[in-house]
Amino acid sequence: MKRIVYLLLVVVVLAGCKSSKRLVTSETKAPVSSYLASKLQLTIPDKKGGSLSVGGTMRMKTHERVQISLLMPILRTEVARIEVTPEEVLLVDRMNRRFVRASKEELKGILPKNAEFSRLEKILTDASLPGGKTELTGKDIGISSLEKVKVQLYEFSTKEFSMTPTELSSKYRQVPLEELIKMLVALL
Repeated sequence: MKRIVYLLLVVVVLAGCKSSKRLVTSETKAPVSSYLASKLQLTIPDKKGGSLSVGGTMRMKTHERVQISLLMPILRTEVARIEVTPEEVLLVDRMNRRFVRASKEELKGILPKNAEFSRLEKILTDASLPGGKTELTGKDIGISSLEKVKVQLYEFSTKEFSMTPTELSSKYRQVPLEELIKMLVALL
């Protein structure tokens, strides 16, 4: 249950973070590429004063999809995946074989009003620029209860890669979005 809440937190942080405005000169522009990848570290505080950190990867194909994989420490196997397209979000809990698929319309009441796929692309692209904001927090999106949640992006690459939509076998069980909201409220 906690894994899915963590996944939702990542989506909220990445989809709604505000980037700082700055003048981009020709020498700081990112190379024109339809692909962007990076490593990431997600840090979530717990109620006992400690925190949970998990590493992962982010891959983006412009105007198509963003895939975030959270990986188990040491073994480096995928424990969770978040896939965002212009029309929907897919949250996959690999450990418990559960998933939530929510449309853009279903998420309107949960995410900030300006949470759009194009804005997520801009945030990720801006982070990859020299001097870009690579640490994103809940405070950046104006949600005070998530101000200590952090996503650090690093080791960016614009090399072309293959990315296919996530497919789930019949072993995975769909969980209602409402169940996720209840879990999130209970934790915060």
